[in-house]
Amino acid sequence: MKHSEIVGKMSLEQKATFVSGYDYWHLEEAPELGLPKICITDGPHGLRKAKGKDYVPEEGEAKSSGGIGLGNSVPTTCFPPAATSSCSWDDDLLFEEGAAMGEECLKEKVSVILGPGTNIKRAPTCGRNFEYFSEDPLLAGKCSAAIINGVQSKGVGTSLKHFACNSQEAFRMVLNEVIDERTMREIYFPAFEIAVKEAQPWTVMNSYNRINGVYASQNEWMQQQVLRKEWGFKGLIVTDWGASVDRVDGVKAGTDLEMPTSGKLNAKKIVAAVNDGTLEESILDERVDAVVDLILKSKPALEKTHTYDKKAHHKIAQKIAEGSMVLLKNDDSILPLQAGQKVAVIGEMAKAPRFQGAGSSVINPTMLSNAYDELVELGVDVTYAQGYYKSAGTKKEQKTRMTEAQLTAEAVNAAKNADVAIVFAGLTEDFEGEGYDRETINMPPNHNKLISDVAAANPNTVVVLAGGSVVLMPWLSEVKGLLNSGLGGQAGGAAVANILTGKVNPSGKTSETYPVSFEANPTFGNYPGGPVTSEHKESVYIGYRYYDSANEDVVFPFGYGLSYTTFEYSDIKLSADSIKDTDTLTVSFKVKNTGSVAGAEIAQVYVADKESTIFRPAKELKGYKKVFLNAGEEKEVSVELSKRAFAFYNVKIGDWCVESGDFDIMVAASSRDVKLTATVNVEAPACEIPNYHTTAPAYYNDVKNITRDDFAAVYGELPNPQIDTSKRIDKYSCLNDARHTKWGGRLCRLISKVMSGMGSAENGDGKMLAAMATQIPVRNFVQMSMGAFSEYQAEGLLMMLNDDQSSFIGFSKIFWTLGGTLARLPKLLSAI
Repeated sequence: MKHSEIVGKMSLEQKATFVSGYDYWHLEEAPELGLPKICITDGPHGLRKAKGKDYVPEEGEAKSSGGIGLGNSVPTTCFPPAATSSCSWDDDLLFEEGAAMGEECLKEKVSVILGPGTNIKRAPTCGRNFEYFSEDPLLAGKCSAAIINGVQSKGVGTSLKHFACNSQEAFRMVLNEVIDERTMREIYFPAFEIAVKEAQPWTVMNSYNRINGVYASQNEWMQQQVLRKEWGFKGLIVTDWGASVDRVDGVKAGTDLEMPTSGKLNAKKIVAAVNDGTLEESILDERVDAVVDLILKSKPALEKTHTYDKKAHHKIAQKIAEGSMVLLKNDDSILPLQAGQKVAVIGEMAKAPRFQGAGSSVINPTMLSNAYDELVELGVDVTYAQGYYKSAGTKKEQKTRMTEAQLTAEAVNAAKNADVAIVFAGLTEDFEGEGYDRETINMPPNHNKLISDVAAANPNTVVVLAGGSVVLMPWLSEVKGLLNSGLGGQAGGAAVANILTGKVNPSGKTSETYPVSFEANPTFGNYPGGPVTSEHKESVYIGYRYYDSANEDVVFPFGYGLSYTTFEYSDIKLSADSIKDTDTLTVSFKVKNTGSVAGAEIAQVYVADKESTIFRPAKELKGYKKVFLNAGEEKEVSVELSKRAFAFYNVKIGDWCVESGDFDIMVAASSRDVKLTATVNVEAPACEIPNYHTTAPAYYNDVKNITRDDFAAVYGELPNPQIDTSKRIDKYSCLNDARHTKWGGRLCRLISKVMSGMGSAENGDGKMLAAMATQIPVRNFVQMSMGAFSEYQAEGLLMMLNDDQSSFIGFSKIFWTLGGTLARLPKLLSAI
């Protein structure tokens, strides 16, 4: 039966129901039409499927609670999160990861895994940076496409997310991202564009935020014009969980599926809109057709029984970790460790690793390695000192614990009696997580002190750094070695041990820049935006595009990483000295392993416009290749550059445009280590090019000091960034919007206090829940509560937030709301 025939057999009421989920993780079914109930659930670096009440645990596994909480999931392979895997710069490796995740989805009867997370790392403090690939759109897009192709090669779908401009966690459900179109097109859209054009994900998930005043789930220009018409997306558009705002407008704007279910709430509104003529039924049919298509694509995989080899997938996770970890410092060739050395292993994370992020992506791993045990297994002569406690612990635990001074003394003593001291340190669960942004880029103070104390006791100190975001390293000059293990997934411990001992030669390179200070990053003072707007006044100057253009010193540049061998670049050649903008340019060069061990080098190709009318970054990544070479081996590498490698987005003509002239082609080992350079002249048709030299001069010559006036000259009239306290709080507002009211302030303080004490390994110290609780729009209390929070209660909550106590009904609603809000928040939050 054709899709149109299936849709044609549905009643209006059934169609309205079909464009919303059945529950939190399943779509509606119609067995009489051949449409089974399918499951779509979290990724993105492994499968997080809630166990459910009927789940049968394996031997030694905890019994299911039957809830939807983050920790109640089926054991699956935890692969390294995107912040780490992107440092591999290895499309083949990420394809292999995707294929393995697809196999696990098949085994668990999951039709779509929600990922990959592809948003650009605008600032180093985004709480969800561990879940995203890079500050660079080309690298992010290629990584994303590789994983999507891997998953979908198994007959399972993906959900490319979060489309778009979702670069902060604070106020993400109400925030207005104020951003000019050129910046969107050049920085925040290309990763999604690459993924769509090269991989065609089955679904795209829209983001919570507004873009220039329009919620993503209702942004017709973004979803219909850009995503579907320009990029040729063929699949289904689904809301992030709770991102549906006004559902009828969402249907008109191209959002096919609302998740999770809103029950009968929005279905009734859709039926009413069709009946009164405000929504054409043909548009609703298009949305239903997309849902039907997704279900039918899922059927073949659901009709078979699948399994996978857990040990084999663990090995794949290990291979990804080994190819992604970055050796950042190696003075005096302190690494790899030599046979017979006495090694002091210091830091609790050596035995209890931080291997993934916190929030909706938390995986319940099938097994978990740690570096200490793996080093012992490899025969290294190790002693251990805990050094610190990862978490505060319970009051009972605190009474029996060693003091910080005692822990440090023990660590220093171990270091003094060793040939090499290795300190495992970094960001714990308390420091980064979904739902809130970091306030600084500092590491835990006790970790910094421990490293310095150990380094003072033993000059041969190496740090193994864990975490999903960049950090400041005040001790860097005091240590000889630094290995960034990132978040290594469940096999990260084995990967660390293999790299430290030289069993594996490190080959990862940074996928984001490490600034010299928090204040040095281009969004400082402007990020996170909120509570109403986030102004992208830095424009295209994100990450290395900013640091290189501003000549700003950095600790580690974008694309940087060391190896246990050395590489030499030579013989750059261009396929032509002069081309038209419609031509393809081939860049070729040679890379040779000049060391004594096999290794891999990541060769990067950057392009720079030598003279331009519009402001442009000093250089931009336009291609890369990871080259594996035996000792003494040399290979020729080629990279093709199309028009887009030389173009900028011209808002005057609404298209990509090349300005005729000379362009430098730079082959580099990092954005700051250019090895070879050649020049090509590109000829393009003349067109009107925006010139901001007089209206926004800082974009050309002072990118460290871009003003709001400069931004306004590029963007246009800027919206008011402040909360309008004269307006009534409505269903689109969050609790934080009412902090200035008597009851709003009290409720925010109460919820924050309650939630901040609900920490766990899944959500850190509770900051995630506290932030989310006060930043969720009132509409979501109703839409996502599965009937547990009614519109009646929402009316009472709004009356309370507006200090409106004018009637007996109001008092009644407020009374019921006080209890209802606090009692149901944990369940509601665990689903977002």
